[in-house]
Amino acid sequence: MLLDIAFLDDSTRPRAPKLENLTPQQRAPGRHLKMIHDHLRQNVTVLRNMINEVMAGEKSVEEVAAEAEALTMVTNYRQFGNLCGQHCQTVHMHHSIEDAHIFPALSEKGAAWKKVTDRLQEEHEIVHALLVKLIAALNTLVRDPSPTNFADAREINDALERVLLSHLGYEEDEIGDALGYFEIGV
Repeated sequence: MLLDIAFLDDSTRPRAPKLENLTPQQRAPGRHLKMIHDHLRQNVTVLRNMINEVMAGEKSVEEVAAEAEALTMVTNYRQFGNLCGQHCQTVHMHHSIEDAHIFPALSEKGAAWKKVTDRLQEEHEIVHALLVKLIAALNTLVRDPSPTNFADAREINDALERVLLSHLGYEEDEIGDALGYFEIGV
């Protein structure tokens, strides 16, 4: 159900104009964006691995909870009030900065850039909706670690992973070079 998300069809994604002959300095903001995205990719992998280990019977819920306590991404779980914690907060903060500052500045550079940033903002809404679903599923899983709740959490996490990884790659490809070319900060 969640894994069939139509907007991931690259043929429906607007393309940005290609920028030629960029200097290493102009490419630096795009590399910085990729570094930020790589952190998000790492967190998605950690969440997937934890769910898979418990579902495979390799670890108990208690062992995963103990491991999670040692992870950097878990330091804000209690403060944030849910199991998704820092990862969800980081994705939300990252997208909020892009939506409020980066995308509007890039949209001013022409119609093609506006189409790309509008699409990226639409994808942010899907990612946010999946994060909310994952938060709820993981909180339910903590209260009741049943096979059904594991399956639900895994399905939502798989969908989030698929959407987020696709989105991050699209964003890097389409606007990475533009950030330095137009001198828009990341």
